[in-house]
Amino acid sequence: MTLLRNLAFYLAFYLGSVAYVLAAVIAAPLSRPALGKVVAGWCGFHRGCARAFLGIRVRVEGAPIAGPALYAVRHESFFEAIDAPCLFEWPVPFAKRELFGIPGWGRAAAAYGCVPVARDGGARTLRAMVSAARAYSAQGRPLVIFPEGTRVPHGERHALQAGFAGLYKLLGLPVVPVAVNSGPLYHRHLKRAGTITYRFGDAIEPGLPRAEVETRVTEAINALNGIEPAAQ
Repeated sequence: MTLLRNLAFYLAFYLGSVAYVLAAVIAAPLSRPALGKVVAGWCGFHRGCARAFLGIRVRVEGAPIAGPALYAVRHESFFEAIDAPCLFEWPVPFAKRELFGIPGWGRAAAAYGCVPVARDGGARTLRAMVSAARAYSAQGRPLVIFPEGTRVPHGERHALQAGFAGLYKLLGLPVVPVAVNSGPLYHRHLKRAGTITYRFGDAIEPGLPRAEVETRVTEAINALNGIEPAAQ
């Protein structure tokens, strides 16, 4: 039964996604609000498919804060990457630059406001990311980053990428850690029924030393993983 439910999910979601990507490509040069509605619709479609075919439901504890902020989200699966427009209003995700090479998707992502991340780009790339992030934040859009830089298995810790601390310092915004426990359910291949929980942590003020903000973010985003705090 689990296998059949997965096959139905993949068939429905990916065929439907083709239509959403085409709609996004058409909307991108015409109207940013229309593009936003397409992306939000795709996210809602994904949640609907996950609930109907996989038996996955979503619970959210807490909420985004008022005003500009950088949201640091734990990354366990593709679920939270796809789900960001359902969790935030008109978010600005930081995404791997390689993803922008996907035909259709890349053009739509750039028009929507995704910020490309080149891990080996150095200071010049960081300045470009900060410039783009500041412009979007000034429009009232929440900035969303996966500070570990890659998917991390549930129950494991992963050091934060160095670029996170640089963004935190240069943007001068509060950072809100967001824990998520999608890993045990939303596997890369065979997905299982259950509830995925998001937990918004307390906002962390700007201007802290790198070691302190990294420690606080790491502890907070692992809050739903049953991971003991790192030894001091």
